[in-house]
Amino acid sequence: MPSETHPSRKPWTLLWLRRKVYQMLGGEGHRSWAVRATDYALMLLISVNCVFSMLESVERLAVMHGKVFHDFDVASVGIFTIEYALRLWTAVEERRYAHPVWGRLRWMATPLAIVDLLAVLPFYLGFFVQFDLRELRVLRLLRVFKLSRYSNAMSIMKAVLRQEARSLGTVMFVFLILLLFISSLMYLFEHPVQPQVFSDVPTALWWGVETMTTLGYGDMIPATSLGKLLGGVTALMGVGMIALPAGIMASGFTEQMRLRREQFAEDVEQFATGGELNTRQRRRLEAARLTLGLTREEAAHILHHARLGRGIRCPHCNRPIA
Repeated sequence: MPSETHPSRKPWTLLWLRRKVYQMLGGEGHRSWAVRATDYALMLLISVNCVFSMLESVERLAVMHGKVFHDFDVASVGIFTIEYALRLWTAVEERRYAHPVWGRLRWMATPLAIVDLLAVLPFYLGFFVQFDLRELRVLRLLRVFKLSRYSNAMSIMKAVLRQEARSLGTVMFVFLILLLFISSLMYLFEHPVQPQVFSDVPTALWWGVETMTTLGYGDMIPATSLGKLLGGVTALMGVGMIALPAGIMASGFTEQMRLRREQFAEDVEQFATGGELNTRQRRRLEAARLTLGLTREEAAHILHHARLGRGIRCPHCNRPIA
């Protein structure tokens, strides 16, 4: 009998362990003290890695403390590699990655998984590429992008970029058309007078970029009257063109936060209208708040109005949002 039960028990043990590891890594919105401690430890490790990578570029510090930098890098790569392997192993716990092979391959192609891989890839390249990789040390700064996994602000940013992609694309297309047209005109005006400075249209494009973005490095200055007039018009147009993406992003952030408050209000309506919340309901609402990127004050405000039966209102303008 023991020999019969042991094989059937082992898969269930692995499934249970995989599920626990998945939850420990923040899966399904779990935010227990252990999950938060793991997140904070990884965030601290990533931050120290970025500081050490910058300090190592200082030659004096690299000579004096090279072994400390190297040992810390090896330890960090080991931890990040284990993290990546565990995330790859537990990826099938999500429904969209449920297939044991294709699901994991799909997970490996996600932006966050690629960032996790790039965080350790420069270290392992040294075992396969036979040339000096000291210049690739700066690539370790890519580990800073791992912080996006633990940042609600980055998740909101990605949602806004996804939401406003068409508007931003239209603005960039108009910007490129204007840049090409203005740079071509500047080449026609200035090339006869300054053939070394405005030698061709691609070179004039650099002048157009630094003028439309109001940088003005001073390396390329119009000398003709028409060139100066065109330069002034380009600078004014550039102010308006640069302001457009900022306005689109601001509008997108406002809309995204409104949608997230409405989503949280819908979650609250399922639990909070009847009275006090039990532990399971509180956990689900807390997971929803973290996923949606709302502050505790905003969530408490929405929950307070739901309990009073006065409807769900925005914490900023006090207007109904659901």
